Amino acid sequence: MTQEPTIMFCVGATKSGTSWLFDYLSDHPDCHVRSIKELHYFDTQETGAFQRQIALHRNKAARLRDRLADAKGKTRNRASVKMQDVMHWKKVLENRAENTANYLAYLTWGMDKHALVADITPSYALLPVKRLTEMAKLSPDTRFIYLMRDPVARLWSHVRMVERRAGDAARDLAAACKATMDRVLAGVQSSLTERGDYKGAIERLNAAVDPSKLLIMFMEEMLTPAGIARICAFLGIAYKGASFDQPVHVGPALAMAPAQYDAARALLRPQYDFVARHYPDIPANWRKNMGEGL
Repeated sequence: MTQEPTIMFCVGATKSGTSWLFDYLSDHPDCHVRSIKELHYFDTQETGAFQRQIALHRNKAARLRDRLADAKGKTRNRASVKMQDVMHWKKVLENRAENTANYLAYLTWGMDKHALVADITPSYALLPVKRLTEMAKLSPDTRFIYLMRDPVARLWSHVRMVERRAGDAARDLAAACKATMDRVLAGVQSSLTERGDYKGAIERLNAAVDPSKLLIMFMEEMLTPAGIARICAFLGIAYKGASFDQPVHVGPALAMAPAQYDAARALLRPQYDFVARHYPDIPANWRKNMGEGL
């Protein structure tokens, strides 16, 4: 290539369509997106939790070896690519130190004439301004996308994901989700609400990133032709149509208890109010949870 690619960071929010965007960009001819969605490079630099990330990728590699033993055709090809990417990324992590040259080499390895590479890691939204500022200077053209979803729906989806991943098939999933939501509403499990702190994330991003390099949008808008056109224009890539009827990583279909729903709306009211002040064209489902039109 004669020109450096655009680097795109999608920094969240969790359960706000980031996996859907990853799949869309992975299939886009102008994009070179490797098969690991969440690299956790910059938050690992902050925490120093290299061993945890190395262990996670060691376990991924073991599962992929098992899959490759019996896989055939396209399934085998996908697993082989994923194995290659996991082993490459594990080597980057094993340096146990910051090395942006190695990080960029991973992102760009194997690219041809693509216009864009991407790291889609929602937890980056929690990073401090200093780290986000460093990320924004990583290349001559570094861009950020931050997605927002209706706060109550995002939180409940996050709760269901956490409990589904707990992996105990014998337990009552609905009861487990209700218990976790009770802890969230009591302020005991604040990590789940932190991932939906739109106010904090947007204020940090605005302090760190050139406004022309930052796109903040609603997940509900993204999942429309107009929303995808806006993303493509922002990233400088050609428009490509998308299928909006194939959600990604949807949690189990469980209804929230009415009392919890009301409590969640009250807990998250500051997030609704902040977003409404700064982005007045909020979607209808947000307005409903804000009590408008009821």
